[in-house]
Amino acid sequence: MLRSIDEKGGVGVYTRNIVKELLKLDKKNKYILFYANPTNIGLYKNHDNVQELWIKGSNKAYWDQIAIPRACRKEKIDILFHPKFTVPIFAPCKVVMVVHGADWLIPEQAQFYPRWDVKYMQMALPLYFRKSSVVISVSQETTDNFNRILKLPEGKVQSIYFAPARNFKRITDADTLQTVREKYNLPDNFILTLTKRKGGGRKNLGRVFKAYARYHEQSNNPQKLVIGGKDCHLFRDEYSIPNDGYGKDIIFPDWINQADMPAVFSLASLYLYPSNLEAFPIPLTEAMACGTPILTSNINGLKEIAGDAALLMDPNDTESIANGITQILSDLNLREIHSNKGLERSKLFTWDLCAKKTLETLERAASS
Repeated sequence: MLRSIDEKGGVGVYTRNIVKELLKLDKKNKYILFYANPTNIGLYKNHDNVQELWIKGSNKAYWDQIAIPRACRKEKIDILFHPKFTVPIFAPCKVVMVVHGADWLIPEQAQFYPRWDVKYMQMALPLYFRKSSVVISVSQETTDNFNRILKLPEGKVQSIYFAPARNFKRITDADTLQTVREKYNLPDNFILTLTKRKGGGRKNLGRVFKAYARYHEQSNNPQKLVIGGKDCHLFRDEYSIPNDGYGKDIIFPDWINQADMPAVFSLASLYLYPSNLEAFPIPLTEAMACGTPILTSNINGLKEIAGDAALLMDPNDTESIANGITQILSDLNLREIHSNKGLERSKLFTWDLCAKKTLETLERAASS
């Protein structure tokens, strides 16, 4: 089920990569790819064991619960895989879904989602789990939360880390770095933060700006802050960021193409990610693969994925964030230590390992 293949966020990144990696790894099984968007037909035409179909549906619920079961019957599907936390309740075959967090079931995390989305997921997720032969979770934190809340049988949920795209690595070529710097008008030295246009609360942007203002005030030669993301320039008005003082050193380059992100990470002095909520924070794995020092939150999936490769702080404490920025940027040796630790830890998050474990899970579920 590939209605999430066009998404720009982490789920879209995961969907595109897991399909590509499974098809590269597995030449034995036949894959039928169900698209909600007909323009995706032909993406995998070079694979002999792939059939691509456009499944029409007026909305997500109809597509998931009516159109897909019909397609499964027609195509005689053995096992259905959905990379995004829903399954067709009446699918005539075994199903496996991927969960990217248990946020809707945890009150302090559910606050970051629309009320009716929370109500729907609280009602639907137990049904999806019951229907699924096995559920793949993107982090141990997510697995533990679902096991605790839904009291699931042992082995129902399998934790499988995914990874940054294979192009994420340290960029040292001077011409490439200069080209990307000029393309996005990046300064010589800067702190990098990435966010979504509507994700300010979850990404803790209010405290990011306050912490940066505090750091800027305390520093004799403050580095600039780059906020990447589509339409993020609108944050200047929404968060009342001044045009002078610390505000003039905040840069909004808008959406940064994935192909350019390794160079952007390699140029950055620090990746700042004090998010309030993440199950599998893929930008942390991207930063680690590029050797970028990281300052992130000491909670949920952020702490799990970062491990000892990042400086951890309390995302609710503005002073803690500001002190962390100052600590890393004022100590070259500390930056080098975290850069090396990140490069080493990034070896835990590979698509080879993810695809292998995912294929084993699907085949085991299909044959059980």
